Amino acid sequence: MSKIYFHQEEVDFKLHNRKKLQQWISKIIFSEGRQLGQLNFIFCSDHYLHKINLQYLNHDSYTDIITFDQSEDSHSIEGDIFISVDRIKENAKLLNIPFQTELDRVMIHGVLHLLGNRDKTREERAVMRKKEEACLSLRPL
Repeated sequence: MSKIYFHQEEVDFKLHNRKKLQQWISKIIFSEGRQLGQLNFIFCSDHYLHKINLQYLNHDSYTDIITFDQSEDSHSIEGDIFISVDRIKENAKLLNIPFQTELDRVMIHGVLHLLGNRDKTREERAVMRKKEEACLSLRPL
């Protein structure tokens, strides 16, 4: 049984291919030599994620994702990944790519953060983007 769960807050959103996504994400985690604890993806509205951004990070801005690491040791990953469906739709439109492609990228971006990857500097962002692309090449169609 998977330890990856999908939730929604303040948004009417249906995630397709849940089982395949769970398998893909698990495969990425295990390929990094880590164990999977509980991982929650919470799909929400811009408004909902903005409130979290203000409350917990003191950032007054919209964002597509916020990841909270709940891991208790370096061998396993656990966390909550909040994703704004509104931002994903907007970014997919701006990038002229399918919604699902952008959603998959953002989901794995959160997982990569839980695996220890950062994206604060230009160099870190470049490494993160390469890892995202490598993970996306492994995702189920």
